[in-house]
Amino acid sequence: MNALQRIKSVIVEDESAAREALRTYLKKYCPQIEVIGEIDNCKDAILLLHELEPQLVFLDVEMPFGNAFDVLEGCKDLYFETIFVTAFSEYSLRALNQSAAYYLLKPISIEELILAVNKVQQHIINNEIINRNRILVENFKESKPEKQQVILPTLEGFEVVRMEEIVRLQGNGNFTDIFLRDKTKKMVCRFLKHFSEILPYPFVRIHKSHIINVNYVKSYHKNSGGYVVLEDGNEIEISPSYKENFMQIFKS
Repeated sequence: MNALQRIKSVIVEDESAAREALRTYLKKYCPQIEVIGEIDNCKDAILLLHELEPQLVFLDVEMPFGNAFDVLEGCKDLYFETIFVTAFSEYSLRALNQSAAYYLLKPISIEELILAVNKVQQHIINNEIINRNRILVENFKESKPEKQQVILPTLEGFEVVRMEEIVRLQGNGNFTDIFLRDKTKKMVCRFLKHFSEILPYPFVRIHKSHIINVNYVKSYHKNSGGYVVLEDGNEIEISPSYKENFMQIFKS
């Protein structure tokens, strides 16, 4: 990517010190980035992004009088890559991970910044069209977790599925096999641990190699140490370390 192909970018961050630090890091370590604008609040960010139409936005998740999702909602008619910047929050990280979004934790690590920028750059070069922003906004507005969408990074690219379509997940080395209601299987480029962290109830881990959607449990059997039968006919063992949590869910 030469100078004529630099990535036009905007920083949306309410703290002036954080904006300055990010601008400095980008200038020193990410020469492919051209910062064409900065703004410190959600309302003006929406106007500025429409005016400048950047390729990439560095977007603070939590700001006064709004948040990143408000900005994305106001820019639904635009297409740009987003690198979210966030203080640690289990809720925001889960939402970002479900949407396979790029994000940086505060305080920003230079190594993580370079990595995120390189990923976005590759995404732009390859012209991979997947609107993570739209999915994030839709998930944010959807109160029922099972109706929310999750982006699955596959060997061929990305696939988007609603969580209610997922019957179970099975660890497969560095990958995870995801079994859907329509009997298809997706091999996803993530460890099973990744999904145990980002998938909300009704997904429950019952074994080191298995996560199930409890809405698809047909029966539970005590013998052989305990196992469940799912609606697709699969029998999945419940390991002793996960059994108490599983039983508690069904008692409640």
